Amino acid sequence: MSISTSQTLIERLFSAGAHFGFKKSRRHPTVAPYLFTCKNGNDIFDLEITAKLIDNALDFLTEAGKNGQKVVFVGTKNEVSRIVKDMAEKVSMPYVTNRWIGGTFTNFSEIKKRIARLESLIQKQESGELERKYTKKERVLINREMDKLRFNFGGITTLTRPADIMLVVDPRHDIIAVREAQDLGIPVVALMSSDCNIDKIKFPIVMNDALQSSVALVLQELVSALEKGKTM
Repeated sequence: MSISTSQTLIERLFSAGAHFGFKKSRRHPTVAPYLFTCKNGNDIFDLEITAKLIDNALDFLTEAGKNGQKVVFVGTKNEVSRIVKDMAEKVSMPYVTNRWIGGTFTNFSEIKKRIARLESLIQKQESGELERKYTKKERVLINREMDKLRFNFGGITTLTRPADIMLVVDPRHDIIAVREAQDLGIPVVALMSSDCNIDKIKFPIVMNDALQSSVALVLQELVSALEKGKTM
């Protein structure tokens, strides 16, 4: 990234409020080197460092797109879940934005059975088989099952194995997902605030991970890198 491009990104990050961390009392010690100052008791990120971290992640994801690697987007907290889903769909990548089910990666053989069940029910519904073969009461129960399966697994139906990369917004909130990725040696790209542990995150991006404006800005940059890689 050129100096002028980096400066433009820093200005956009500032405008989006990406520099605002949490109160100093919530600070995780591993984040201290990435801070610019503490103002009125609130941590402020050094956006020059943040821009460099984004640049590292952009290079990594561009290469991932070029190699056709699968990236799972994870963000289950209410403030960002819709943005995460929209960005994942933009590049046709799997996502988890409702709840990370324990074992989604580390016990994928079982998760795959639940995905297969969902796909089977959808096929039966679309073909009219549910209407023909089941009573109204049975269909109500089946529809409830489908709704639950969609809620838990609807975003990862394209996965045939654990993803190659995890992109997560707030690894502290989705710590189970992050730990499963780390257990399997899957690289993690994480948008993370001052309350997160930066250790073991391969591509950390320290920033405000709760403001929709800052999350949308950075995710758009990362998605653009994936799109760029796909065309190479």
